[in-house]
Amino acid sequence: MYPQGPAAYDRAITVFSPDGRLFQVEYAREAVKRGTTAVGITYKDGVLLAVDKNVVSTLIVPRSIEKIFKVDDHIAVATSGLVADARRLVEEARLRAQRNRLIYNEPINVSTLTREICDTKQAYTQYGGARPFGTALLIAGVNKQPHLFETDPSGAFTEYTAGAIGMGKKDVEKFFEEKYKPGLSRSDALNLALLSLNLVSEGKVKKEDLDIITIDVGGKYAKVTQEELGDVIKHLGKELDKHKEKSSKE
Repeated sequence: MYPQGPAAYDRAITVFSPDGRLFQVEYAREAVKRGTTAVGITYKDGVLLAVDKNVVSTLIVPRSIEKIFKVDDHIAVATSGLVADARRLVEEARLRAQRNRLIYNEPINVSTLTREICDTKQAYTQYGGARPFGTALLIAGVNKQPHLFETDPSGAFTEYTAGAIGMGKKDVEKFFEEKYKPGLSRSDALNLALLSLNLVSEGKVKKEDLDIITIDVGGKYAKVTQEELGDVIKHLGKELDKHKEKSSKE
């Protein structure tokens, strides 16, 4: 007797259900939804990525938790979901970026790299003996202008001006729809990123738990220092508390 219901179709990645679903891909998306929140914001002269590492134990060394990876001088990736899966994709992205420099003597286009990484993701949704990557990526970079792409375990990708992945995705994107404005300055984008992460964090955001990088047009990958983060959090003090209180009531 053949199994009925979803169990009949979720045992192999190559089997579609009658309504056209690949259950293993949907399960991979659930892994992403349980991951920590990562946000990306484009501003007038660049793009930033920010992650609250959500350190749950005082025994953990915060710097050992890596959720943002440098791919090239002009491209970085933030992850949510299975970080081990993300590392595999980051290594491939780095190789492709370096090959492009060797062959064409120029940095790889952000959209080209995104498409190639998503081609790899898609391939893992159609071969037996493999499983989808249980991670979503925010790929941020600059060519002549800033770009921010969100990738899905299925291999689909979308470009955003501001976006989020992970467990707080819906709340953060709703916040961005209300607060984001084109042409933000770097400092305004940094403030917006901190407010959005504070909105979905378990407690008030702390500089030790944050990882934020920026890439400016004509510039390179740069990590926001703990000193600068501390100054911004101190400056935003009351506003952070206000947004936290508002989110808890909702």
